[in-house]
Amino acid sequence: MKVICIGRNYSEHAKELNNPVPDEPVFFLKPDTAVLKDNAAFYHPDFSTDIHHEVELVLRVSKAGKFISEEFAHNYVDAITVGIDFTARDVQQKCKEKGLPWEKAKAFDGSAPIGVFVPFDADKAYNFSLVVNGERQQTGNSSDMLFSFRQIIAYISQFVTLKTGDLIFTGTPSGVARVSIGDKLEAKLEEQSLLHFSVL
Repeated sequence: MKVICIGRNYSEHAKELNNPVPDEPVFFLKPDTAVLKDNAAFYHPDFSTDIHHEVELVLRVSKAGKFISEEFAHNYVDAITVGIDFTARDVQQKCKEKGLPWEKAKAFDGSAPIGVFVPFDADKAYNFSLVVNGERQQTGNSSDMLFSFRQIIAYISQFVTLKTGDLIFTGTPSGVARVSIGDKLEAKLEEQSLLHFSVL
């Protein structure tokens, strides 16, 4: 199982980080050791003082596929949930300044908590949100994505074979912010709480 993450898929998020809006999907990978399930606590790593939350819709791949067309892309996903793409922003910035890859800022252990999966409807515009310590911090809707679910699946499959059980994080809306030890995070899909955990 691999985790494929789409970056800069909401224009307002790209703007808040002073990043250009891409003209094609941007993706990177996380290892399976990044995944946190069953509302397990997230342990704040010692190597960063600026870990940011990024709530995202997460797709679960249901069958293997390569060179998938957009027309049939929805047939390769059977479930959706919400997840968090934790990012060590200070580590990422240092890597960018040196022109180095920044996997260690994105792919570290526990950096991809995921919620309970529910059936996927490719034609639905999904609302989702993140509540931190009882206050709503991020809200998004899949209709605001620069690249749709079908476009994302088709694009990734041109380069990387999708396999059953792979996870696709589809990008975060604006509102990302630092988390601290003691914070409690809750991610919702259509106001249904699918993920909640503490930062330790």
